[in-house]
Amino acid sequence: MLVAPSILSADFGQLSNDVIAICEGGCDYVHIDVMDGHFVPNLTIGPVVVEAVAKASSKPLDIHLMVENNNFFVDLFAPLKPEFISFHIEEEKHPHRLIQKIRSLGIRPAITLNPHTPPEAIEYLLEDVDMVLLMSVNPGFGGQSFIPSVIEKTKN
Repeated sequence: MLVAPSILSADFGQLSNDVIAICEGGCDYVHIDVMDGHFVPNLTIGPVVVEAVAKASSKPLDIHLMVENNNFFVDLFAPLKPEFISFHIEEEKHPHRLIQKIRSLGIRPAITLNPHTPPEAIEYLLEDVDMVLLMSVNPGFGGQSFIPSVIEKTKN
């Protein structure tokens, strides 16, 4: 099992200290939730903040895009060389093309499923991605209650 704590609930006034603390605490990745205010109602972190996180982190970055226009955001974050960039299948019209683009940039592609999306929606992509992120809450807000039915998806 690998641990990738999200910085979404970090104290942004102390972001560097929080990132250092989770790295020293033994995390495997630093998970960064990017929200654009369109795919989800909230707006979060941009490349300037991610660059600061990368400087503070001794662990690789895992960027989770909760956005419309994935290509734009991949281009925006690729120069920061995260280990993973994940995108939501619910938003991407050409997932194979995006997966190939992410990989061509030297980044490991990952795909994300919302709680309501069946695993069958990505069966044809599993050989092409390096990780699948199963959302156990609806995307867009921190502090939500866990959706237990998501556990069933892990059995497929």
